[in-house]
Amino acid sequence: MTENKEDQQTNDMDLEIHFYEGILKSRPDFLQALMALAELYTKKGWYQKGLELDKRLARKRPEEPIILYNLACSYSLVGEIDKAFSVTKLAIQSGYDDFEHLENDPDLTNLRKDQRFQNYLMQIKKKRSETKV
Repeated sequence: MTENKEDQQTNDMDLEIHFYEGILKSRPDFLQALMALAELYTKKGWYQKGLELDKRLARKRPEEPIILYNLACSYSLVGEIDKAFSVTKLAIQSGYDDFEHLENDPDLTNLRKDQRFQNYLMQIKKKRSETKV
């Protein structure tokens, strides 16, 4: 009997999760493993577990734009919109500048529904277009 592609991907993901969890048992501060595991948790739909790892990463690297962006995504996924909004602003202030991704990332769907976020994004776009002139 053969597995379908989805089952194989789930099995692969489960193996990767087990692998990274094992690494973190002996090296709890290994940033690459923390980042990879947080992403895997999110892909599995384990948003709260992903959020916990993203918060841990942000404590270790509080000015890292990608880490802050990922934390904002996790907050959005669990419906903590106020935190998602404030952390998104921090990510941008820290240098995050992939606005096309920010506007299309499904992890930020909940945040994009927030009017404050919409207004903030318009302000940023306006400033960016003024500085390009």
